Amino acid sequence: MSEAKWIKQLQAVLDCPVRELQLPIQDWNMIIEDRITLNNQQKPNAVTTGGYVIGPEGVVWFLLDVGSQFVNLLEVERERLSEKEMRLMSWTLSQMLAEKTKSFEGIPESERYARELGAWIEEQLEAEEPKQQLPDRLMSRGRLFSSMIPFLLVCEQAESGRASYSELEKLLRTFLAEEVIIIPIKEQEWLILGPISIIHDAQLEERDDEIEETVEESLTSIVSGLHEMLSSEWIGECHLAVAQPISPTSSIVNTTALLRETVHLGRTFHVGTNIHLPWLLHLERLLDTIPETQRIKFVEQALKRKDAFLEPEILTTLETFFSLDCNVSETAKKLYIHRNTLLYRLDKLKQETELDVRQFRDAVLVKIILLLYKVTKRS
Repeated sequence: MSEAKWIKQLQAVLDCPVRELQLPIQDWNMIIEDRITLNNQQKPNAVTTGGYVIGPEGVVWFLLDVGSQFVNLLEVERERLSEKEMRLMSWTLSQMLAEKTKSFEGIPESERYARELGAWIEEQLEAEEPKQQLPDRLMSRGRLFSSMIPFLLVCEQAESGRASYSELEKLLRTFLAEEVIIIPIKEQEWLILGPISIIHDAQLEERDDEIEETVEESLTSIVSGLHEMLSSEWIGECHLAVAQPISPTSSIVNTTALLRETVHLGRTFHVGTNIHLPWLLHLERLLDTIPETQRIKFVEQALKRKDAFLEPEILTTLETFFSLDCNVSETAKKLYIHRNTLLYRLDKLKQETELDVRQFRDAVLVKIILLLYKVTKRS
């Protein structure tokens, strides 16, 4: 059970506010020296995980964990708890936290930190009011202050465990850089943070005397190479999304949500595509908000007199035409057909549907029809 869920359930059981609190460790030491209030009447320095101390202003603090600079506490109003209930809560917390610690036994510190960070991100994505700022206990242990490039890797195969983590880490450090951070979110989902320097390296490799590569073009090149490497050397079939560089300490939750949505949109509207870029999916994002019944109704009405779109040759032609920004000459080259052959196909489509995709208004409408048809056909 995630930390956010059990705290919410505890609050419901106690029928009073329960909140997490973080204190500098020096403040914590001063407080427990002043308040010898442990349940077993031991010395203050004997407060262990799950133990409690009476804090200021009538609250009870239960110790969750101790870091190098901060302690993490659970705060409950004292008047809501009897002495017996405080001891029961203390025992329950100590057992639960001991079990959590046991699950990390034998795992290297870097991987343990990554899994704790991934669990926190997942909790925030499930929360009604997610926190955006990383807690100090996670921030102080990581290298998350500088700008980094976020990738989301979603595997088609169940590939989990320590061996897969170490293998993935080794591959990514070879491809991206030593500074890469790998964060397991779910069993088949990994958030990868790469150094921003790889954008500069990619631009140097592709530099042209007249045209300078944009950040989006560099990211597209990087994610394509990364996907090719992962598919061939580690996990086979997988999906990969990338976003603009971020500051992880303040935007890691929102960025993970964006990348998840990007993979969802790509898999929904572009079956067969494994690399997904958020800046190319604005229309898909809008269409995804339309209820399924309305999508089906729109497609049925559109295709009653536009079944010409369903011919494989036309579908391929239109998808290529749109992917090349409606450029007739480039589309003909891509399809290995004469320019006049392409114009004939487009004229035939115009006669049968009264829509000319060489005109902006009609091109937008046809693009929407094709995107929604893909989804409703699978439904």
